[in-house]
Amino acid sequence: MTVFEDFQYTRPEVAAYEKKFENAFDAFRSAKSFEAAEAAFLQVNELRKHLDTLFNLVEIRHTINTEDPFYKEENDYMDETMPLFEGKTTAFYQLLMQSPYQAQLEKKWGKQLFSLANAQLKSFSDDVIPLMQEENKWASKYTKLIAAAKIAFDGEERTLAQLMADRESEDREVRKAATAAYFGYFADHEEEFDTIYDHLVKIRTEIAHKLGFANYTEMSYYRMARIGYDKEMVKNYREQIRRYVVPVANKLYERQRARLGVEKFYFYDEPYYFKTGNAKPKGDADWILKHGKKMYHELSPETGEFFDYMIDHHLMDLLATKGKAGGGYCTYIFDYQSPFIFSNFNGTAGDIDVLTHEAGHAFQVYSTKNNLIDYRWPTYEGAEIHSMSMEFFTWPWMNLFFKEETEKRKFAHLSEALLFLPYGVSVDEFQHVVYEHPEMTPAERKQAWKEIEQKYLPHRDYDGMNYLERGGVWQRQGHIYESPFYYIDYTLAQVCAFEFWKKSQEDFASAWKDYLHLCKQGGSQSFLDLVQTAKLESPFKEGCVSTVIDAVSSWLNQVDDSQF
Repeated sequence: MTVFEDFQYTRPEVAAYEKKFENAFDAFRSAKSFEAAEAAFLQVNELRKHLDTLFNLVEIRHTINTEDPFYKEENDYMDETMPLFEGKTTAFYQLLMQSPYQAQLEKKWGKQLFSLANAQLKSFSDDVIPLMQEENKWASKYTKLIAAAKIAFDGEERTLAQLMADRESEDREVRKAATAAYFGYFADHEEEFDTIYDHLVKIRTEIAHKLGFANYTEMSYYRMARIGYDKEMVKNYREQIRRYVVPVANKLYERQRARLGVEKFYFYDEPYYFKTGNAKPKGDADWILKHGKKMYHELSPETGEFFDYMIDHHLMDLLATKGKAGGGYCTYIFDYQSPFIFSNFNGTAGDIDVLTHEAGHAFQVYSTKNNLIDYRWPTYEGAEIHSMSMEFFTWPWMNLFFKEETEKRKFAHLSEALLFLPYGVSVDEFQHVVYEHPEMTPAERKQAWKEIEQKYLPHRDYDGMNYLERGGVWQRQGHIYESPFYYIDYTLAQVCAFEFWKKSQEDFASAWKDYLHLCKQGGSQSFLDLVQTAKLESPFKEGCVSTVIDAVSSWLNQVDDSQF
């Protein structure tokens, strides 16, 4: 059995792959039949999958240990070369859109392929490759700066991920000190974080201008392959969140203040839900995986087979360690037909969220059998439905991890999911403002964040912490630096996940059947089409947000949280 440690990486030399692509392109251009054209099309597909495999092996091994000199060098190489290879994808999309066999290809492989190709053609050209290389370099600087954090706390050295457990401490002074230490790292490196972001905004704006867009915001909707909706629909959706979610969120924060028995509710209290302490998993990482295996075997035959595969092939790296990049993600290694889950376990309930959220992504790509690289994943907002919904489908097994604190954890989990929505749309609106006004100074960006935060998170009080009071909290959000405009996808998917949660409360088997069917579609449909396929309402539809929030709020209101 081949395990992850044995997955082979060889640096992809540009000249050799350019020749391979050109040979396949020539075969596609000169095809005298649909069969010949499709054979060349699939040859390009295999080349793209292999390059994606190599890129992901570098990313995984570099983020596991950012201090590894070999993969640090390979990551720098990939920052340089991946835009060149993306150019080959774009060149092929141009051939695809001009092909005399376009109708037959669309009939066999679906219209989504051509929608994705169109979006890519609008958001890329060879002229911007040098700028994309610079963009990658500056985004990598952010990753390295986060990973480099070594913070003295309580007589020990902590990473940012490891400090999260202290930020949930039962001792309010410890929570406050941990929050100060966590954001103290950002304050101490504020100029570096500002410089990195300043470069990224300017680079992305220049890319947009070179491609004929007024600003990067316009271009991003194509770069993110937002198919079937636009920024006005997103703006109206954010307004739904402001109208229907913010008032409910404010009441939840007031309930939390009352539970904690504090006169004033501060930012450093937000991660701490109950005076008796937050629910935590009752064992270490190995114990969690053991119970995760039981959970997924009982959930369905498909999830049982999937989880065994992940364990047997060593496809999860879960512990927070020195030199490891922050956060968590799931990716897919095409040549080995293997998902991979990366995380930073820290002893909090977030460890179980990883086991469900990232595993939801992994289960989707494992379940999607379509051979096209373009269809293995949906676009981002579609992909997040699988992860966020899996968090709720695994509710019946939360007792395995939380024992007597299970109901406490469910209440906190559903609350967290709802409270996330106002923050999520704040991140999105902030990026719209920044990229529509790229001339902003770092101080002006922070002021813009403060104003947006007041609209969606009016409860927030930083208790005089200077860096946070000045609007710096957003700098901890890696997506803003590394994946601009991604964040709204989480909120759209969260609304869809609430719909699945509501259905699972009424008829679990039927809801799971719809979810399983959705996973198998992969990225063969647009977000709005996937929502319809899953028998869900579009979050953009007026009334969708208010309906699901009413259901969530009703469930939370029936819980006597004072007992926690």
